[in-house]
Amino acid sequence: MKSAILNFVLLTFFLAVFTSCSPHIVGVWKVENFETVSQGGESISAKNIGTITFQKDGTGVKDLSFTILGVMKEDKTPFKWSLKDNLLTINGQESDFVKAWIVVENKKKYQMIKSTDGADQVQIIELRK
Repeated sequence: MKSAILNFVLLTFFLAVFTSCSPHIVGVWKVENFETVSQGGESISAKNIGTITFQKDGTGVKDLSFTILGVMKEDKTPFKWSLKDNLLTINGQESDFVKAWIVVENKKKYQMIKSTDGADQVQIIELRK
């Protein structure tokens, strides 16, 4: 009897530890806001531009469509991703989203990530389940 209770307690402990450590990023996310802010403070944003899906196996797919400065962009491509601490890396075909991102907010139903274009612009993405 003690052995069964001990096994149950250990199993519950390990399940709690491993599920609580799984990344919140896994799942289908609506891209609620995609914003580019220049060093001068000028901002361009696009709202509700589609979805990004992050699979547990480190793969995903973008299903995005948006217009920035009169230019229509579509991004419906697969990608690979990794998350270490607060650094989310998206690899795949060239797009505005393929790069390293800093996870600013990491909640179950809301994510905010930021990156830079390497010059004078910062991109901000807000994701919501």
